[in-house]
Amino acid sequence: MDQNEFPTTRHRVQLFIYDLSRGMVRNLSPIMLGKQLDGIWHTAIVVYGDEFFFGGVGISSCSPGGTMLGPPDTEVELGETEVSEEIFMDYLSSLGESTYRGESYRLFEHNCNTFTNQVAQFLTGSSIPAHITALPSQILST
Repeated sequence: MDQNEFPTTRHRVQLFIYDLSRGMVRNLSPIMLGKQLDGIWHTAIVVYGDEFFFGGVGISSCSPGGTMLGPPDTEVELGETEVSEEIFMDYLSSLGESTYRGESYRLFEHNCNTFTNQVAQFLTGSSIPAHITALPSQILST
């Protein structure tokens, strides 16, 4: 069977990064925490033309940059995925019924960044940047 008989469709996967402090933590963290932090990060995965994120109401989606936070501070290319949109939506539905229900949100240990890291690994096999996932432990260690 010719490999071209079943062409795979690749979908771009991005990480949208928002600084919830709007730059304030960069200036205040050395004084308040005794160490430099560059932001208080909220992240979302952008794939299949939508932005997906996790918060106190569970998993949500909107058009890219369409949250109340406005456009992201940074967009990071995570790569491409061959996972179909249908399989992804089934995966998200399963996560929303189990691991990422709204009441399971915890600011420091089970948050939007935990969600985007898990979804990024599912879609691309790669994690989101370590400085984002390490932020809670950095704050708690001060």
